[in-house]
Amino acid sequence: MILYTTVGTDDMTRSLRFYEPLFSEMGLERCFLDDMSASWGRKDDLSVSRFSIGYPFQGQATAGNGTMTAFRIDTPANVDRLHAIALAKGGSDDGAPGYRTRYDGGPYAAYVRDPDGNKLAFISYGADADSTAG
Repeated sequence: MILYTTVGTDDMTRSLRFYEPLFSEMGLERCFLDDMSASWGRKDDLSVSRFSIGYPFQGQATAGNGTMTAFRIDTPANVDRLHAIALAKGGSDDGAPGYRTRYDGGPYAAYVRDPDGNKLAFISYGADADSTAG
């Protein structure tokens, strides 16, 4: 259903340092990079939604209030790893890893903000007893 999501940045180098290890951990590859934008997904599978970062054509990037991109992650342990990577690469915590029992299915999730303030969620509906948080 979703072809791609794009979030704005004011600093491409900083955003690449933040996003590259996250998408590498998720098994996604960089599909495009130029002076204005970058995207990740699967080069050989256009059915996989892509995620892009870029300089806005209208000027300064601003994070949308109430806007969030959620990524389906296979296990809670991987949610923990992605949350830790995001914090180590300049992101900020917006909801520590743990089970969200108020939501249908009680997913294991973590929420972060990228260095530009864009909100991301890592969500797993899988079971994993080795998870360190929650």
